[in-house]
Amino acid sequence: MLSRRNWLTKAAALAAGTGLFKTASAGAAEPAPADPENAVGIYNVKAFGAKGDGKTLDTKAIQTAIDTCNRNKGGTVFFPPGIFVSGTLQLKSNVTLYLSAQATLLGTTDGKQYFAAAEIPLHGDSTLVDGNVGLLYAVNAENIGIEGMGTIDGNGAQFRSPSKGAPSPAGISGAQRPYHILFYKCTNVQVNDIFLKDSAYHSIRMIQSEYLKFSGLRIKGRVIHNNDGFHFISCRYVHVHACDVRTQDDACALFGSCQYVTVSDSTFSTRWSVFRFGGGFVQNVTITNCTIYETYGCPIKIYCSRGSRFEDLTFSNLIMKNVTGPIHIGISERKSSSVTGDNLPAGVLKRVAFNNIQATVVTPQPLPDSAFQSAYRSGELRSCIVLNAFDNNYMEDISFQDIHITFPGGGTAAEAVAEVPKVAGEYFEIGTPPAYALFARNVKGLSVNNLRLKLAAADARPAVMLDNVEHAVIALLSTQGRQGSKVLRFRNSADVLVATPRVLDTVTAFAAVEGRNTRNIKVEGGDLSKAKSKLQQGADVPAGAVLLKE
Repeated sequence: MLSRRNWLTKAAALAAGTGLFKTASAGAAEPAPADPENAVGIYNVKAFGAKGDGKTLDTKAIQTAIDTCNRNKGGTVFFPPGIFVSGTLQLKSNVTLYLSAQATLLGTTDGKQYFAAAEIPLHGDSTLVDGNVGLLYAVNAENIGIEGMGTIDGNGAQFRSPSKGAPSPAGISGAQRPYHILFYKCTNVQVNDIFLKDSAYHSIRMIQSEYLKFSGLRIKGRVIHNNDGFHFISCRYVHVHACDVRTQDDACALFGSCQYVTVSDSTFSTRWSVFRFGGGFVQNVTITNCTIYETYGCPIKIYCSRGSRFEDLTFSNLIMKNVTGPIHIGISERKSSSVTGDNLPAGVLKRVAFNNIQATVVTPQPLPDSAFQSAYRSGELRSCIVLNAFDNNYMEDISFQDIHITFPGGGTAAEAVAEVPKVAGEYFEIGTPPAYALFARNVKGLSVNNLRLKLAAADARPAVMLDNVEHAVIALLSTQGRQGSKVLRFRNSADVLVATPRVLDTVTAFAAVEGRNTRNIKVEGGDLSKAKSKLQQGADVPAGAVLLKE
């Protein structure tokens, strides 16, 4: 990678007339080959015939610069100010692309100038079926980078069909569309400071790669329905830092077996999910110090299918401003596309922590600066935090610490008693949850500490519902409810301690308990003076199953 010190050294060498940038022979039809020995290792794409005039197709000249840099044991391919139109380019080992502040690598609108990377399989591993075409791609490369204050513009609007079934202006669609950046089985990758604009597909797609660093990126893509920001598939040792991501689809997706991942100090906005997890063996993921805003889908979505395993995920110090969702975790009997084989074991999900989260949940809004708008399903209108497993599936050791959330309210009495269907795919598939803040089903080991809830409007649903939950602690729960609502609802749950709750507005009842498998529910201390009734207990609840001590 080109450090500031090295850059200054090479700039000084240029001033001294040492020939920093390799040049082509004057008037030659083809650029002259660079000297085998290049002490400074910087290759100006214009020296290889690139025009940068926003009209000429510069693919061949840029690729020649990359190939020469790679052949000469690596260095930097330099883009001076200009607009460099290109089709598919292959980045190779030990090569860094450097785009100066007024340089733009512009994806051509001629779909024939893009080609699939044959080395990236589309069959046999179902996680790769989304396409293998990139504006920039690399395969089995190491020590590669893209950096600078310039722009990579995918011209994505030209790849969106004007109507269903009609060809796009670029002439290609679906999996033929190019990603901004597509790397497969690469090692030691850095992408820094670039503005990634209007991809025709996902902006950054990393597959089975390791030691990946992304810092200071701006990603903006709202011209295609599936404009993802980051999309990682079975990657390890991934670090995302100080990025701003505004997308139409998932802002940061982790599929397959992603491990040892950190995301920090970044901002995100999207129509769908910010952090989306699906399938595989996901382990040791930390997401911290991030702001999520104007996200009208589900900021954190984790889907655990048969054959999948999720362990040791931590989300901390998050602000969610004007979101829906905001957290959905589901375990299903279905097999994910990220795993293969028959007779797969049940999915495993354990040790997931959420710490210090402040959120304002709203009803969905039109997404600002999108080229088009999406319709919203009924299940997206009054959503909440959902932990959803069923049948013989359980999630384990889920914790919430210091969570402050304002919810929009509006839930009806019918929604408060509706059964949650046994589906665990998309968050909206269960319809409107029967609680306005937290619904948990089939959980073993749930810790909720300092949960502060506020309603913007009346809601007939309880704040929290636990259904078939064992070994739970709810401490320092504070709610601002509305007349007619309950705070807690327990069904067939056991070994639950509610400590020091506080009800700030009048409610019909503090807790409703039901189910013949209910046992050892304890409520201790707190202020329940604004609850007209402390406890509503169903006829099927065993005697002595609930103990209330003020």
